[in-house]
Amino acid sequence: MSLHRLALATQTSTLMTGRTTRPIVGITSYVEEAAWGAWHLEAALIPQMYVEAIERAGGRALVVPPSEDGVEETLDALDALLLSGGADLDPAGYDAEAHPATNNVRPARDRAELALLEGALARDMPVLAVCRGSQILNVARGGDLVQHLPEVVGDERHRETPGVFSEHPVRIEDDSRLGALIPAHGPVMSSHHQGFGRIGEGLREVAWADDGTVEGLEDPSHQFALGVLWHPEAGEDARLFEALVAEARSYREKRR
Repeated sequence: MSLHRLALATQTSTLMTGRTTRPIVGITSYVEEAAWGAWHLEAALIPQMYVEAIERAGGRALVVPPSEDGVEETLDALDALLLSGGADLDPAGYDAEAHPATNNVRPARDRAELALLEGALARDMPVLAVCRGSQILNVARGGDLVQHLPEVVGDERHRETPGVFSEHPVRIEDDSRLGALIPAHGPVMSSHHQGFGRIGEGLREVAWADDGTVEGLEDPSHQFALGVLWHPEAGEDARLFEALVAEARSYREKRR
């Protein structure tokens, strides 16, 4: 039996028996030079913490390489989208000149993730945008970024040491989707030197650091479209991922 026919048979069997399957959450990935064994090549990769967070919440993680081709085909395979963290966005994407501290930009990844996000939102697919991902969300709605936060807040508490998460408190608006999910929490884990500037159209500020930096956004016009500037996958609070997987399961059932 061909792989295509086997997949169709498996799907038909699943529908007939009523056996439930885990919802598929696509996680956008980095393309970086990586090393394993004797090999040093570019690879599409993602920190394992994202995968484990989704799987602990009851979902099935699918790593999505950055590509502008086949966006709708990719979204057809997913029940939710997680926009991951990573390098700085290209300031040209929000009509700004590059700050000296802006580096390691990945314009091809920016374009691919913007296309993927736009497609997901058009379907009202559940979206959780983390750190860089939340900046993509803001830029997609016409917002821009503060390219170097230490010049604004006067310190580097959001990323004290590159490669090490920093901890700081956040205040979350009680009357928000994010606040309903995590009404009580400890310090969040951060690693970013950029932040939100002009907030994009239709987005609502719902979380702030104690220095006034906006740390969370959500789109009230969608069933589930949240962005946080911190890294929940590095913390102990799993509720954001549990909510994403629950919404993914609901989205899957509606599609059926």
